[in-house]
Parts: sequence; C-alpha cells; structure tokens
Amino acid sequence: MRIISGKFKGRRITPPKKLPVRPTTDMAKEALFNVINNNYYFDEISVLDLFAGTGSISYEFASRGTEDITCVDEDAGCIKFINKTAEEFVMDIKTVRSDVFKFLETAKLQATVIFADPPYGISMELFSKIPELVFQNNLLEDDGILIVEHAKQMDLSELPYFSYSKHYGSSVFSYFERPELTIT
Repeated sequence: MRIISGKFKGRRITPPKKLPVRPTTDMAKEALFNVINNNYYFDEISVLDLFAGTGSISYEFASRGTEDITCVDEDAGCIKFINKTAEEFVMDIKTVRSDVFKFLETAKLQATVIFADPPYGISMELFSKIPELVFQNNLLEDDGILIVEHAKQMDLSELPYFSYSKHYGSSVFSYFERPELTIT
C-alpha cells in the first residue's frame, strides 16, 4: 500500500497482516481522489473516514493537505496502526474506536467529505443505514459529499440522497449528496 500523491507521495505503508481489512486499490483510490480534487481544495475540507481500516484514505487526504481528519473503526488493531502511522508521518489524524453505526447515531461533528468503506459482506439493510444516519443526524456540511465504497454486486442507487456511482474494477464508489447539489 502506498500514498499516491501529495507531500508523502510514494511512501509505502505496511500494515500488520492480522488486521481485518481490505484496502482500496491504488487505481480506485487515484480515481476517487481525482473526483474529490475537481470539487474541493484539500486544505479547506474536513474528512470523516468510516470503517477506516488501515487508514489508507485518511493518509491520502493528509498527504494532500487536509488537516481535519477523523477515522472511526471498531478494531483496536486498526486504530493502533492508524495512530502509529499518523505519528510517524506527523499527520494530525484523530481516531475513534467505535462501532460505526453507534458513532453515527451520537456524533456531534460535521464533515465536508465522509468516506465509508464497510465490509463488503454486510447486508443491504446495514448499507442503507450509512446514508440514513449521516443525513438524519446532519453530519455532512452543506456542500459536502458522502462516498460509500462497495462491491459491484451491490446496488445503492435506490437509497435516499444517492447521486451517482463510479465503477473501478470490482469496487464501486456511490456518491450521496443533498438534492440541490450535484458534484461530478
């Protein structure tokens, strides 16, 4: 796993093999960040990384200049690895060890970009709770976007606030935003 752009471009990150993760591929990550780069200035946004895993997405944001980043993951090993890596690279990344759904029910923050990469095996019911809780609890800034990574077999287009999706290999990024916004 490597950081693909910004201050730490090319730096390799090697998480422990025992972590229960499926990191986003470099190809998909590069495409994702091209979309984000076309719509936001990285140094002006806040990011909430849900099901953060190794922290790969957060490191990419930090490398590009984002300073307000919060990672949420239930696994203690993942949180420990993110904290260690953020300290090593001198990145200001906050971590929260919590069940993501419980966190979304009680969170008192807002973010410009919320990225969620839940385990591919979760049910459609749980997938649907992600945008439901984000919008119901007003966790997204007015000009913000929720991005949910999922397997191509899962179709999230019928969920409220769905805007569009982009496919990259076996991964799909589904974008959710308030109806008055349309970011492409």
